[in-house]
Amino acid sequence: MSDLLARHRAVIPNWVALYYNEPIEIVSGKGNRVVDASGKSYLDFFAGILTNMIGYDVPEVREAVERQLATGVVHTSTVYLLRGQIELAEKIARLSGIPDAKVFFTNSGTEANETALLLATYARKSDQVLAMRQSYHGRSFGAIGVTSNRAWKNNSYSPVNATFLHGADRHLPQFAGLSDADYIKVCVEDLRHVLATSVSNDVAALIAEPIQGVGGFTMAPDGLFAAYKEVLDEEGILFISDEVQTGWGRTGSAFFGIQNHGVTPDMMTFAKGLGNGFAVGGIVARGDLLDNLHAVGLATFGGNPISMAAANATLDYVLDHDLQANAQRTGTLIINGLREAAERLPIVTGVRGKGLMFAVELADGALAARFMEESKKAGLLAGKGGLHGNVIRMAPPLTLTMDEAAEGLGIIVNALETINDEAR
Repeated sequence: MSDLLARHRAVIPNWVALYYNEPIEIVSGKGNRVVDASGKSYLDFFAGILTNMIGYDVPEVREAVERQLATGVVHTSTVYLLRGQIELAEKIARLSGIPDAKVFFTNSGTEANETALLLATYARKSDQVLAMRQSYHGRSFGAIGVTSNRAWKNNSYSPVNATFLHGADRHLPQFAGLSDADYIKVCVEDLRHVLATSVSNDVAALIAEPIQGVGGFTMAPDGLFAAYKEVLDEEGILFISDEVQTGWGRTGSAFFGIQNHGVTPDMMTFAKGLGNGFAVGGIVARGDLLDNLHAVGLATFGGNPISMAAANATLDYVLDHDLQANAQRTGTLIINGLREAAERLPIVTGVRGKGLMFAVELADGALAARFMEESKKAGLLAGKGGLHGNVIRMAPPLTLTMDEAAEGLGIIVNALETINDEAR
């Protein structure tokens, strides 16, 4: 493994981060578990950064891909009719709730967000975009422009003129002690003040994650985006919901994260879990917005037959097995257990989440790094994030069983107890 790590460092950029003091190579997977090159098994609570949404070696997905491979057609391009693409677009348009929706497929969430920004700025003839503090929308030029996390921004240059709003930062002293209703009121008044002071004439859109991924699963209280949208609608400002991490039932309480706010956005971007590991992203939006562009366009690999076979099979599996309800059941068990444990663990400064998207905030980044090592040793894979790198974020596959949820909870709590004892 040390040889493989040395080879990695020789040819891969040093800003491509690796987890753990001794990084692992995952060589196989089955169900909700993976095995590394040394033969050690792990319960996967990070799912390839929320991408292996229904676990590993799923027969329905594997067989759908194999059937497509057997045709000999891996790629044709969008200049020909693609049955799998049309079928998947029909399902997503129906599930979105967006009136007269159409769908455009890309390869990733970053590309999807770039498309959404293009659509909004073109429709509104404005480069001004509102986004949320602590947000992350991808690593490309435009996506970085609407990302509000210094650790993920390489420069200040941007094709958009972004202004960042409050809404997922209740931890700040000025908001301490506010109820949900009072916090929403303060944020809405701040939005009105921003529109009166920080922008010029038309604003293209607000882009927001219902739950911030890289931000450490911080989130606005339910109802905030509905209140925001009332203000946006007064000025015709479009609303883009970034569902790259929150889509397909992961929050348990809604199929798309924004539905927890009682809002139907103008556009939703998606990616990650839809392909269960195969590269797929896209945007579902009002048809008039997607039809509006005057130039010819395509995505060479977006909507290719292989990724569409995987995505159709994955989405069908999620719906047929009601994995949204499973996310609610298993997530409730874990989140309640974490909150109970947090009451006796001073190193834990917060527990938050919805469904199978939950996080433990620790007192500092060193504790989070220590947790990663301890949970790895115990056979559980987790993720790390937050504005200060002090948040453990976890999002197991939606197929997690109640027994696996209890097992994972036990590992997390035991690791936290070990670290808490060390910190005394």
